[in-house]
Amino acid sequence: MSSTRTVLRVIGEMRLGSYCQRRLFHQMTKKYRAGTERKKNPLSVAGLHVDPPIDTSPGPVDVDGVKGQQQHIPVMAEEVMQHLKPKNEQLYIDMTFGGGGHTRQILAHAPQARVICVDRDPTAISIAQELANSYSPGQIQTCHTKFSLIHTLLPELGVTPGTVDGVLFDLGASSMQFDQKTRGFSLSADGPLDMRMDQSSDNSEPSAADVVNGFDELELGLIIKKYSGEKNARKVAHAIVEARSAFGRISRTQQLADIIASAFPERLQYSRKDKLKRLSHVATQTFMALRIFVNNEMNEVNNGLEVAHYYLRPGACCVTLTFHSLEDRIVKRHFHDIDLDSKANLSLRQMRHKKASTAEIEQILHKRWTPISKKIVAPSSSECESNPRARSAKLRAAVKNETNQ
Repeated sequence: MSSTRTVLRVIGEMRLGSYCQRRLFHQMTKKYRAGTERKKNPLSVAGLHVDPPIDTSPGPVDVDGVKGQQQHIPVMAEEVMQHLKPKNEQLYIDMTFGGGGHTRQILAHAPQARVICVDRDPTAISIAQELANSYSPGQIQTCHTKFSLIHTLLPELGVTPGTVDGVLFDLGASSMQFDQKTRGFSLSADGPLDMRMDQSSDNSEPSAADVVNGFDELELGLIIKKYSGEKNARKVAHAIVEARSAFGRISRTQQLADIIASAFPERLQYSRKDKLKRLSHVATQTFMALRIFVNNEMNEVNNGLEVAHYYLRPGACCVTLTFHSLEDRIVKRHFHDIDLDSKANLSLRQMRHKKASTAEIEQILHKRWTPISKKIVAPSSSECESNPRARSAKLRAAVKNETNQ
């Protein structure tokens, strides 16, 4: 009982991302969350129609774990296993189970290892439960939750602080979610504008459609700019507001993509390139920004890393795969013990020159994490050719080793 109180106290003292991220998320969802207690969406009060919940019951899962698809191929599986070094009888937490590719790799290297599979997607949890039936009772356990609430479930599974041997994060949306048009993540197929990782009926959080139709032009522009770096964020936000005023509620992904494209000159609509110099739809960045905001991803990443450090034993390993700079920045600052609100990464000499406090200098001298590699581990060229997810973005992987202070 005492350990549970300790966990709750530590989690309660966490800082949910940077100040700007916390303020942005909580301010803009205030009017939505204010109506959840009376079971009435305040966006409906404003005269906006709210789509009914989408039926996302997972249904039967095939032997490969993913209905209608081939078995999930994890990104950088070889590199992850090299650093994680799974061993029998040890405890591992797969914080982003997804299609289960990494969990299967852990169990292939250590058939007697115990794995706790965490995911906020009900479909992923159903796959994990199906996988658990193939192993000994209790060897694979599932947690349907997000990072900020995982502290309420781990003690129930008998996990105490300082006992976990390895934690794995594979951040971002999975290919399984992009492939399902009913999820609203993909630009390539028309579907409901949802984008929530958890589409279960008991999830009252706002969807992408609620954000697009309920927030004003300034708020939308701030979301798009903050979470994607889109240079034309204000023009995109203006186009969205004008379109919904003229034609009504925006409820489909293709509808939103066409509206976003209208904010760009015709010569740019089909010539924009991403950082890998590939042709990219002009709505890609806006879609990413909406997905990150709807799922509060950056704050959740920060929470997950704090939980990982608290539960890992001294000398255990935390492996994190990131796919864009926002995730990468939070992970790096955690592993280097840099405050998320800091504007610059100051060296010890610079801190002393600026007459930093003793506590700040001590924080640099006694870091919570010890790096395994000073360089970012990237996917091999062969994997980029064979794995669509590795090709789809400029992959950044940070692999660090947890040690005692």
